[in-house]
Amino acid sequence: MTAHSPITTPSPLDQLAQAAAGLGYEIVDIAGFLDLVEGHAATQKQALGALGQSADEVSAANDDAGVLAQALGRTSDKARADVQNSVTLVRHVSDKTRSMAAWVAAVHARAESVGQTLDAVKTNNSQIATIAAQVNTLAINAKIEAARAGNAGLGFAVVANAINDLSRKTSIAARQISQNIEDLTERITTLGLEAESVAEDAHAVLDNSTETDAALKCMEETITLEHAQCQQIAKQTLRVKDAMARLSPAVAAIGTSVHETTEGIETTHSRMVTLVNASEKIVQISANLGGASGDAPFIKAVQDTAQEISTALDLAVETGQIGMGELFDRHYMAIAETNPPQVLTRSTRFLDSLLPQHQEPVLDFDPKVVFCAAVDVNGYLPTHNAKFSHPQGPDVVWNTSHARNRRIFDDRVGLKAGRSTDPFLLQVYRRDMGGGHFRLMKDLSAPIWVCGRHWGGLRLGYQHS
Repeated sequence: MTAHSPITTPSPLDQLAQAAAGLGYEIVDIAGFLDLVEGHAATQKQALGALGQSADEVSAANDDAGVLAQALGRTSDKARADVQNSVTLVRHVSDKTRSMAAWVAAVHARAESVGQTLDAVKTNNSQIATIAAQVNTLAINAKIEAARAGNAGLGFAVVANAINDLSRKTSIAARQISQNIEDLTERITTLGLEAESVAEDAHAVLDNSTETDAALKCMEETITLEHAQCQQIAKQTLRVKDAMARLSPAVAAIGTSVHETTEGIETTHSRMVTLVNASEKIVQISANLGGASGDAPFIKAVQDTAQEISTALDLAVETGQIGMGELFDRHYMAIAETNPPQVLTRSTRFLDSLLPQHQEPVLDFDPKVVFCAAVDVNGYLPTHNAKFSHPQGPDVVWNTSHARNRRIFDDRVGLKAGRSTDPFLLQVYRRDMGGGHFRLMKDLSAPIWVCGRHWGGLRLGYQHS
C-alpha cells in the first residue's frame, strides 16, 4: 500500500480568523462603495439645491420679464398712438402746405399781372406828362401872343396863364405818379421774388412731409409689429411661469428623495463602519488566541521593527540628538505649492535620517509587503519608503501614488494605527492610489513609544493574497 501524506486542516481559530478577515474585506469593499455613493449623493444633493435656487431665480426673472413685457406693451401702445397722431398732424400740415403753395403761386401770378398793369399805367402816365409839356409850351406861346395883342389880348392872357398853371401841375402830378409807380413796381417785383422763394420752400416742405409721412408710416408698422411681439413675450412668460410652477414641486420632491437617500446611506455607512470594527475585533481576538497563522509572521515583523524604532528614539533623546519637544511637535507647517498637501514638523528632518534604516528592510520581508512607515498619533507620515517619496510634479494623480511622504493620513485606518496602544492592530482597508483607483489591503500596526510616551505607530501594509 502506498503511504499518503497527512492533510493539514487549519485549526478552528485559523478558520475563524480567515473568515473574519474575508468578511472584513467584503465589508470594507462595500463601505468603500458606499463612500463613493455617499459622495455622489452629496454632489446630487448640492446640485439639486443649486437647481432649486436656479429655478427660483428663473421664476423671479420670468416674473420680472412679464412685468417688463406688460410695461413695454403699454409703452408701445402709447408710442403707436403718438406716431398715429404725428402721421395725422403731418398729413394735415401737408394739406395746409399744399394750400399755401397754391396760394403763393397765385400771388406770384397776380404779382406778374399787376406788374404788367403798372407798366401800362407808367406808359400812359408818360404820355400824360408829354401832353402836359406840350400844353405848357402852347400856353407860353399863347401868353407871348396875348402880350403882343395888348389890351385886346388881356382876357386870352388870363386863360393862357391858367392853362400854363394847370399844365405845370399836371407835369408835377405825372412825375409823382411815375415815382409812385416805380416804387410800387419795385415792391411788386420784390413780392414776386419772395412769393417765388416761398413757393420753392413750400414745395421742399411738401417733399419733406412726404418723406416724413413715409417714415412715420414705417415707424407705425414697426411699433405695431413690436407690440405684437411684446404680446407674444407676455404669453411666453405666462407659459414659463406655469412650467416653473410645475417644476418647483418636482425638484423639491427629488430633493426630498435624495435627502432621505443620503441620510439612509450615511446611516448604512455608519453601520458598515461598526461591522468593520467588529470584524477587525474578531481577527484581533483570534490572533491573540493563536489563530490567524497566516498573519503571524507579519505581526512579529511589525512588532519587532516598532520596538527597534522605539529603542532608537529613546537613545536619540538620551544622547541629545533630538529633544522630546521637537520629536512630539504637532505644529504641521504646510509646504508651499504641494498637491496633495505636504507638511513639515521640527522632527521631520531627523526622522528622515533615522527611520529608513528600520523601515526599508521590511519591504524585503515578504513579496506581499507594499509599504512600511511610521505615523504619529494624528496620522502624520513624515518619512515614507523611498519608492513613495518622490518629489511632487504637476500631476496630482501621480503625486498621490508616488509622493506619499510628508502627508497626514487622518482617515479611519490611519488614525487608528497611529493612536492604538494595543500590542498590534490588524485592519482591512481600501488604499487610495489616486485617480479613483483603490487597492484592498491589510494594515498591520504596532505602537511606537519614546521614553514611556506614546508617539504613534508603525504601519505595515500588505496584500491579502
